[in-house]
Amino acid sequence: MRRSPTSLSRLDPERETALAGLDPLTVTKLWDNPCWLSFRLNFVAFRFNDPVYRWIETRYGLVRPEFVALYAVGLREGVAAKNIVASSGLPKNTLSRAVQKLLQRRLLRRETDPADLRSYVLHLTETGRAIFDETMPLMVKHQRAMLACLDEGEQQQLCALMDKLVIASPDWPQEL
Repeated sequence: MRRSPTSLSRLDPERETALAGLDPLTVTKLWDNPCWLSFRLNFVAFRFNDPVYRWIETRYGLVRPEFVALYAVGLREGVAAKNIVASSGLPKNTLSRAVQKLLQRRLLRRETDPADLRSYVLHLTETGRAIFDETMPLMVKHQRAMLACLDEGEQQQLCALMDKLVIASPDWPQEL
């Protein structure tokens, strides 16, 4: 059974000491695990998402699917709900409920898609834009803190490696 390419036995003493602060099962899942990639990606994503979504829910009363929709529209105005489903991995019904709540709270507005008059696209309202604009610097700051352990070259290398994985993802099996 193949373990992580950076097994615990090959870590320098400084890194091994840093691992002492992690739960032993977490260490096992991240290093002594044939599925190390999935667990590491999820671990890092959770360390980003959990504090961000908790802050957003406390500050704005938006649960995760609602903010996922608001954030997507903030990044790309005029997007359709089906595109948010495709990019987020959220179930269609979950996203539909989230969009409805955002429309009711007047954080989003819906317009007929000029390219397809049978479809709708979403836009931020002024209040929705204010939320997006307030959350973005906090999220960028949190990301910088997470990346601070990497120098500029390592950050570029990580980005390039993630690019390769994302670009290859359409070829991965969708079912086991």
